[in-house]
Amino acid sequence: MSGGYDPGSEGAKMALRGAMSYGDYLHIDTVLAQQHPLSQAHDEMLFIIQHQTSELWMKLVLHELAAARAALIRGDTAPMFKMLARVSRIFEQLNNQWEVLRTMTPADYTAFRESLGPSSGFQSWQYRMIEYILGNRNPHMLKPHEHVPEVRETLAAELARPSFYDEVVRFLFRSLDGHEDNVPEPQLDRPHEAVPEIQARWKIVYQDVSAHWELYELAEKLVDLEDYFRRWRFNHVTTVERVIGFKRGTGGTSGVQYLRRMLSVELFPELWHLRGEL
Repeated sequence: MSGGYDPGSEGAKMALRGAMSYGDYLHIDTVLAQQHPLSQAHDEMLFIIQHQTSELWMKLVLHELAAARAALIRGDTAPMFKMLARVSRIFEQLNNQWEVLRTMTPADYTAFRESLGPSSGFQSWQYRMIEYILGNRNPHMLKPHEHVPEVRETLAAELARPSFYDEVVRFLFRSLDGHEDNVPEPQLDRPHEAVPEIQARWKIVYQDVSAHWELYELAEKLVDLEDYFRRWRFNHVTTVERVIGFKRGTGGTSGVQYLRRMLSVELFPELWHLRGEL
């Protein structure tokens, strides 16, 4: 039979009845059946897919951060570095997604905004978990999740344990001092604030990089991660301002003003403040 190229002629499996197919493995039919616009507006599909894919990437961020913290606790730094680098690349991908959402104009969004009701990205528990793991711990942010007890319990359990950055600080002190006697207490129930003793330890690392290369590499991986995270937040602000201006958010926040306030949050403040001392 004449026609186009037949991959089966070179061994590609073409008959998949009873075999594991691409769609089977990825549950593609299930994934593609989860978009349910509530209006007739054309751009609502974009809005839904933008946020669903963001949640999938955040699921991977949580997977990587959990493994990175476990590796750090074991002292297994090589795979941890790879995981942190991957998280940075994920946030780069999330940043790129804003470019697609920015094709939606204020008129496009207004056509379906009422369909959202009080739902808002402000209520994403995975985003909240990422912040909690990295050290931005605000117990007030448990409240939007009280209607789903298992989610609230998961977030509360994270608040009860040292953050990833707390484990980094423990590793830093143990590596430099040879013990953990002087490690500052973890800031479990509040956003991490700069601690002079921690900043002093990081200064030792940066003043003699060759002697403390592993700690230096860890510090720069954290700076990379926060840099991409900050860009994500900034792009969120500018996208929201472009689409809705200074209207109040659907979830009841002040919208752009709230997002701008979040831009001032520092995840690893000692690593940023230190730069002015070097």
